[in-house]
Amino acid sequence: MATTHVQCGIRQGVVLLVYYWSSSGEEDQHDVLISKPVSRWSPEEVLSWLDNMGPWAQLYRGPIQQENVNGRLLLMLGDEELSRPPYSIENQAHRRAILSELDRLKILGVKPPQNLWEYKAVNAGKSLFLLYALKSSPRLTLFYLYLFDYTETFLPFLHTCCPAVTDAVQSEDSSRLIDTQVPNQRQWAEFLVKYVLLPYQLIAEFAWDWLAVHYWTSRFIIVNAMLLSVLEACTLWRLCIGARIRTLPSRMWSHFWKISSQGFAFALMWPFVPQFVCNCLFYWALYFNPIINIDLVVQRLIHPETHAL
Repeated sequence: MATTHVQCGIRQGVVLLVYYWSSSGEEDQHDVLISKPVSRWSPEEVLSWLDNMGPWAQLYRGPIQQENVNGRLLLMLGDEELSRPPYSIENQAHRRAILSELDRLKILGVKPPQNLWEYKAVNAGKSLFLLYALKSSPRLTLFYLYLFDYTETFLPFLHTCCPAVTDAVQSEDSSRLIDTQVPNQRQWAEFLVKYVLLPYQLIAEFAWDWLAVHYWTSRFIIVNAMLLSVLEACTLWRLCIGARIRTLPSRMWSHFWKISSQGFAFALMWPFVPQFVCNCLFYWALYFNPIINIDLVVQRLIHPETHAL
């Protein structure tokens, strides 16, 4: 009964927080550059784009501000223009990083998402789906991404969790670029072992890579991944000691159909769900679900007999 009251209180807190963020404009502060065409950027928005590339970009803020560069002029800049006055970017690594980001702007037409909130603003439905699907069935979700979203989502995820070992030291000043190279055999071997045995560890490693950008949010995701790993281990242990390991194939098949039906229902219902409700569900799963999982882990570890399958 006490747990039910706590969950109700937390749900009310989520609704109030989302209402506050929505009314104060917090939900819309991340989708200015990612939704506005580059050709219509103002000089102030060009400076904001430059600042997002990292502290090293501050070195070249003055010349761009002095030249009053807007979106149209930004798209016209090339290697020759950047290397000569008034910009005079002599550092080749910095110049390559800026040109690489400019190429992405020319291809996409808008600023690509560079953090969780910008990704959520561009892909609201996809971010909500991934948040719940990876929590409920990480193996099936990653397999789905491999089949239907390989280049955009699966490949960057694999390279982040299982990075390739290279001799060259990557400069800290370089911007975060999506790695589209084909994974090598060592990366695939590491990924498949973790995929089969510890799928939530892959999620934790991905969140760990974003600690510098999302300090507290990444920690919530890492803690939740650890708790979900413990819950999965408890479930497998009860199957083994309860002599119900033979029912594992049927349970897996039932779980597959349950997740598939929920995904299909989500795709049908998504266009009709209000954005406020989606935000409530998103923040609930992101920040408050770990609190519920802490209580579940404590109950299963202290009173395992009361949670028999």
